[in-house]
Amino acid sequence: MKPGQIRATIIILILVFGMVGYYSYLTGRARDVVREPEMTPVEKVLSRNLSGDYPPTPKEVMKYYNDIMLCYYQDDVTDEEIDSLGIRARELFDPDLQAINEVGTYLVRLHSDISEYKEAGRKITNPSVASSANVDYYDRDGFHFARLLCTYNISEGGNSYTLRLVYLLRKDPADKRWKIYGWDLLENVDLTGEGASDHAEEAQVK
Repeated sequence: MKPGQIRATIIILILVFGMVGYYSYLTGRARDVVREPEMTPVEKVLSRNLSGDYPPTPKEVMKYYNDIMLCYYQDDVTDEEIDSLGIRARELFDPDLQAINEVGTYLVRLHSDISEYKEAGRKITNPSVASSANVDYYDRDGFHFARLLCTYNISEGGNSYTLRLVYLLRKDPADKRWKIYGWDLLENVDLTGEGASDHAEEAQVK
């Protein structure tokens, strides 16, 4: 074999081995991606950093709050995860609502309410938040408020019904973030006037 042919053969072999090596590398990376476990709903909710990624609108606050609520009723949720979820939900509360829901008391009540739901065979599904166009904004006593409706499907013992709650949010003057100020059943709210509630209701899951 001539020297020129030898060099050409060596170059071809180097290219072939290089391509094989690169293909093996890509295949290994693909396998690593496949092996990476998908986050659970609880992990996805808790992975959000509210310090830098707080929901920007009342509707987005309620969507995130409802995501937390759905996690409460996951069949495999642990007590520790419920604590973490409850603490995260409380971060969405207005300071006045936090004041009447001290962390320890709030978590005890939260566990009790979740247990009651599970013992009764109740399940919350398909939460729906009113569209942005249906958010009622108004000012009172120097504060900015927003009122909106959330709808939940509740299944229990083969039956189902709809729960409609009106949430009131107040913009925190300090950080300009919308915080949950209180809520009530739709039938208890006068939607023809301002304000779903004149004071922060105790935060309970019912």
